[in-house]
Amino acid sequence: MKKLLILSILLLQNIGCAKEMRQQNNNTTPTPNQFQAVWDVVKSNPYRQLPQDEISFGKLFSWSKNIILANAKRTIDDRSDILPYFDKLAHPNGVCLKGIWEIKEANPYSGYFKAHSKALIIARASSAMSNTKAGEIRAFGLAGKLFPTTNPLQLNKEPSANFFVIDDLGGTNAQHFTDVALTNAPSLTSNSELLKHILYGLKVTSAFKEADKNPTERQLYEIAELGEKGKIKTPRWMRITTQKGQTVNAHDFRDELKIEGSNKLIFDIAIADREVNDKKSWKSIGTITFDGSIASGGCDHRLHFHHPRWKD
Repeated sequence: MKKLLILSILLLQNIGCAKEMRQQNNNTTPTPNQFQAVWDVVKSNPYRQLPQDEISFGKLFSWSKNIILANAKRTIDDRSDILPYFDKLAHPNGVCLKGIWEIKEANPYSGYFKAHSKALIIARASSAMSNTKAGEIRAFGLAGKLFPTTNPLQLNKEPSANFFVIDDLGGTNAQHFTDVALTNAPSLTSNSELLKHILYGLKVTSAFKEADKNPTERQLYEIAELGEKGKIKTPRWMRITTQKGQTVNAHDFRDELKIEGSNKLIFDIAIADREVNDKKSWKSIGTITFDGSIASGGCDHRLHFHHPRWKD
C-alpha cells in the first residue's frame, strides 16, 4: 500500500511536470523589448469569465524546490518581459493596461523622470492574496514596465524599466482601486485579512528578504537610468493616484479598470525626496494615460516584472 501511494504521487508529479513542459513548449518568447510583441502575448488567452485564483501553500513549495524563493530570486535576476507559463504567488488576480507615461513638469531627476519624457507603458493592476471584490479587504498594487519609445514596433536595445507601487501591504476597505494612493514604500496595516494569512505572508516575505536586501521599498533608479547617458539622479519615492471623476462602480476591481472604446484612464505621477513631520513633500510631475486593458492568461501567467535590486 505504501509503495502504491508513493508511485501514485510520483505519477501525479510527472503529469504536472509534463503539463508544464507542454505549456512552456507552446509559449514562445517574443523579441525582447519590443512593446507590441510583449503586448501581443499579454493579450493572449483572454478570459471569458474572470477567474478567482486562490493562494495556497501548495504553490510555494514542492518536494524538491522552494518555489517562492526561486521566484523571488528570478524577479531580481531576470529582466525578461515575458516568461513561459507561471503562477504569480502573491498577486494572482490582475488586469493589464497599456498606454503612455508622460512627464510634464520640470524636476532635477534623470532618465524618464525628465520633463517632456514620453514612454510606452504596460502595467498590471492586481490585488494581493485572493480578494478581488468590493467589500473585501484588498491590497491593491500596480506594476509598470516602461519602454523608451512611443513607437510600439521599435526594437529597444536596453531592457524595459520596471516599477512597483502598492497602497497598503496589509490591505484596506477601499471600495475602488481608483480610491487609493499607490507608492513604492507602502505602509502596513494590521487587520483581520492579514492575520488570516499571516503564515502565508511570512513565507512570502521571508523569500523576498532572502532574495533582496529591502523588499518593502522598491527603488526607482531603473526609470532614472532609462535612456540616460549623463548623470543619474533618482527620486526616493513615487506616488500614483487616479485623477478625479473616473470612478466606476464594479463588484470586481478588474471590471472597474476595464477600458472600452475610446475611453481612457488617467493616473497622476508624483515624486518626493523629503519628509516633514512624517509627511512626504509630493510634487506632481506627469501622468500615465491608459487607453487599453485586458484580463487574460497572458497577463496573469506570462507577463514578468523585474524587481530592481536594492542599492545603498
